[in-house]
Amino acid sequence: MKKRYITTNVAVLAILSVSAIPATAMASVTTYTHPGTAITNLPSSPVTSANHTDYTHPDVVISNAPRQPLTPNSSLAPNAKGVLNYGWSASNWSGYAVTGSTYNDITGDWVVPTVSATSKSTYSSTWIGIDGFNNSDLIQTGTEQDYVNGKAQYDAWWEILPAAETVITTMAVYPGDHMTAHIHNNGNGTWTITLNDTTRNETFSTTKSYSGPGTSAEWIQEAPEINGKIATLAHYGETTFDPDTVNGVNPGLTSSESGYMVQNNVTVSVPSNPDSDTDGFNVEYGSTQPAPPQS
Repeated sequence: MKKRYITTNVAVLAILSVSAIPATAMASVTTYTHPGTAITNLPSSPVTSANHTDYTHPDVVISNAPRQPLTPNSSLAPNAKGVLNYGWSASNWSGYAVTGSTYNDITGDWVVPTVSATSKSTYSSTWIGIDGFNNSDLIQTGTEQDYVNGKAQYDAWWEILPAAETVITTMAVYPGDHMTAHIHNNGNGTWTITLNDTTRNETFSTTKSYSGPGTSAEWIQEAPEINGKIATLAHYGETTFDPDTVNGVNPGLTSSESGYMVQNNVTVSVPSNPDSDTDGFNVEYGSTQPAPPQS
């Protein structure tokens, strides 16, 4: 049986009051925003979960974009020398992506990472998805971990390109929460997206039309696009994707399917080798490759 270690520390979300957003009827719940920023995929709608602040991104558009490969794609950044066996690199993605088949089903487990303070606003998304590795289609779901205007902020979302990220307003997400996600092709032109916060016993599911080719499946730590521009990656520490499946079976991950992220010629996010049963990995902020999780 796989041993799973789940962080139990829960960070307190910062609270900002915003008069433009409707006040919630729940006691001790206030609102906070990203003034002057645009994040695709996060509409201005209140979170209704108990003991949670309303999470909105007015004037901000957050999008989780297709992979933006480096040029040349196979080159290592200067401070990544000695890190071997990576199959790809990008300015916005790090993690694992499988190709070479048609993908109709993907699952993933992860623990919501804790972001550290940064002098400027920084953003990170943790997600599973189908397509986007070598095309402009993408269906995905995950969590957002941002540090904006001096505050750490978290939420859950789903997205189908070209639309922006849609916040799941019924889920209250905190660092250390254990998430499970599932994206499934129903075979009739629709796909079902399911996201669970098992720590808080919260579940979300929606069925949407999607016509992408299904040529890749991935488990990704991303620097999302803010108002159409790739954001500076938040200092997210480390998170674990484990266990994962694709088309209903163990993905059999190999290190050649992994990729790291480079921003401003600096490696900022690096995945581990696969774990011993090839269905999971760790991914860490910075240029040092982490050890794989125990299986």
